[in-house]
Amino acid sequence: MKWYGMFCGMALAGSMALAVESGVDAVRPMLGTDGTGHVFPGACVPFGMVQLSPDTRTTEWKGCAGYHYSDTNILGFSHNHLSGTGCPDLGNILLMPTVGPVRLQPGKSPADGYQARFSHEQETASAGYYRVALPDSGINVELTATARVGLHRYTFPASEQAHVIVDLVHGIGHSNPIACALTVENDHVLSGSRRYTGWGGTRTFYFVAEFSKPFSSSGIECNGKPVGAPQAQGKQVRAHVDFATRAGEQILVKVGLSAVSVEGARKNLAEIPGFDFEKTHTAARQAWADQLDRIQADFADGATRETFYTAFYHAALHPNLFSDADGAFFGPDGKAHSAPGFNYYTTFSLWDTFRAEHPLLNVVAPERVNDLIKTMLTHYELMDPHVLPVWVNAGQETWCMIAYHSIPIIAEAYMKGFRGFDANAALNAMIVTMQRESNTLARGFIPAVPGGERDRTHDKMQSVARLVELSYDDACVARLGAALGRTADVQANAARARLWKNVFDPTTNFLRGRTADGKFIKRFDPRFIDFENYTEANAWHYAFFVPQDLPGLIAAMGGDEAFAAKLDAMFESSSDMPVMWLDVTGLLGQYAHGNEPCHHMAYLYNYAGAAWKTQERIRHVMTALYTNTVDGLCGNDDCGQMSAWYIWSAAGLYPVDPMSGVYVIGSPLADRVAFRVKDGKTFTIMARNNSTENKYIQSATLNGQPLTRSWISHDELEAGGELAFVMGPQPNKTWGVAPQDRPPSPVWSDAK
Repeated sequence: MKWYGMFCGMALAGSMALAVESGVDAVRPMLGTDGTGHVFPGACVPFGMVQLSPDTRTTEWKGCAGYHYSDTNILGFSHNHLSGTGCPDLGNILLMPTVGPVRLQPGKSPADGYQARFSHEQETASAGYYRVALPDSGINVELTATARVGLHRYTFPASEQAHVIVDLVHGIGHSNPIACALTVENDHVLSGSRRYTGWGGTRTFYFVAEFSKPFSSSGIECNGKPVGAPQAQGKQVRAHVDFATRAGEQILVKVGLSAVSVEGARKNLAEIPGFDFEKTHTAARQAWADQLDRIQADFADGATRETFYTAFYHAALHPNLFSDADGAFFGPDGKAHSAPGFNYYTTFSLWDTFRAEHPLLNVVAPERVNDLIKTMLTHYELMDPHVLPVWVNAGQETWCMIAYHSIPIIAEAYMKGFRGFDANAALNAMIVTMQRESNTLARGFIPAVPGGERDRTHDKMQSVARLVELSYDDACVARLGAALGRTADVQANAARARLWKNVFDPTTNFLRGRTADGKFIKRFDPRFIDFENYTEANAWHYAFFVPQDLPGLIAAMGGDEAFAAKLDAMFESSSDMPVMWLDVTGLLGQYAHGNEPCHHMAYLYNYAGAAWKTQERIRHVMTALYTNTVDGLCGNDDCGQMSAWYIWSAAGLYPVDPMSGVYVIGSPLADRVAFRVKDGKTFTIMARNNSTENKYIQSATLNGQPLTRSWISHDELEAGGELAFVMGPQPNKTWGVAPQDRPPSPVWSDAK
């Protein structure tokens, strides 16, 4: 692992730091930029539209966020990025300062293009700020941002040939430009757009760039040829603006971004009325402090504190604001829409984030939750045919991954008290969305096609995973229907919530694919990563995905001891797999923490009366697979899900079944965690005698009263108070064991 103590300092080159003892001081944006974390180190504010960050590559799986720590050259600085995804996209509107002859191509190396060498020793990243020195040109680059505007500050050497390159061809991944436009409006303003086909379809990003100093000249290249005019339109458009600079002269440029129009981008520029870099950076840092201080956490060492608060930072990068200052937004129908009366968002990695990220946002970003839900419902109305979101990137549906996990997110929000949306309309949208699957689920299972084409999007692929995940969505529809008094409307959904039983094989205790004639597939190796039956996973990774009916699953596997033994076998078996998949990382036996299907599994011992085993496993995962290093994430962060898992787990809780309102207790890594909850209250979790060795709960109290159950409710958390644990080096095998002390199950479970 690579340590990066050089990043621990505050922003350099004159940027102001707040004299505030805050979680923001512990944020290390470089954490996870190496290995498979796929995060970016650049400047942004919580949930902002702009993520202004350096791009070091645009291709390969490692380049999904545009930056990888192993790279040695910077291509430039673009204005939007995805954090922790397994698919690359965005990287729109790239700027790059240079000196010397104008080069409008990035080149294959710094010797033949505008890209530049850099070293990590001359690179700094903190919340809301990024800096890097480019040694060959002598330019120092600093970046900060507001929600919709990126602010660059370039410190130049003395030069008669100083330039800023604007590249509208550049994009991350298969982000291929199809129509670009650029206008030199005057001697200090550029505007334009980049329309491209990328992950999820075709979209356009518009910009207005305003410079603090008039440029002496400019030029545009369109489709490889110079343009003798102040504007150009074409598939490939690049431009340069030129300056004569004194040694140490600073030139700033602010770039407003919009997915709607140039005028929208211009209005967004009002977020930075002048060119005060220090003020903008201070405000960005304060925005992060305000967000991160909603959880106060104490740890025995600074490294773990950095891991925790960087996880919180990553969890607050997405979803992203997608409406302009005037409220206009770009919808999934490919059209611009006027203000809907709320902030419209994008970047919904729902297959990942329904598990822990959105449950976390319900606690630490409640002011955004109603708008997130209203965004999903607006998405439903704009889609033809109507359907709730699956995976939304830049306002458009990508159809990536499986099931409709906007459903548990919406239902959970209602069950946890959010009322800023029409719940009955939401339930109607859920019913219509799930009716799309009625034919697929008509026989009670989805037939596998052994030996068939391994097409991840084919409706007969991933048969087991799709069945059980859709069943969970159906369970959430049924629960919301019951809460709204509409049980009759959701009878079909309640019935489908039990369909997991149709793929449970009692001879192997695995969920297995079945052929059209109802027989279990003959070829079966639970270690085999198999898209015919599973999603980025093998049979081990889906063996326990029945969060709506865990007592039923335990009974099917032979009872408590057999269930716990099955979990043990997963963690303690060999990590060998006949076929590997990029996303299957962070292996502990056959448990793969680097991908989401496994995230709830270590907590399941609690349901079988073996809470002490959950405590042991959870501590191992946290300490073995998360560090404060550049390769400190064992898998894609997936828009904050990996990080949200750590935040919950370090606090000692986890939402195994998010909609249930139950937090299952693990083993707190923090000595103290205080959540700021509603009405100015605080819910504090104390772990007394906590240490690396003392990972087992000996006893617990809730608001001073003995607590023997291995869970608490969301209502208890939101009411404020104190949950206190006494920790020790040996397991207390009687705590949380009694049937009445285990996490509760849904009322329709067949297991009593």
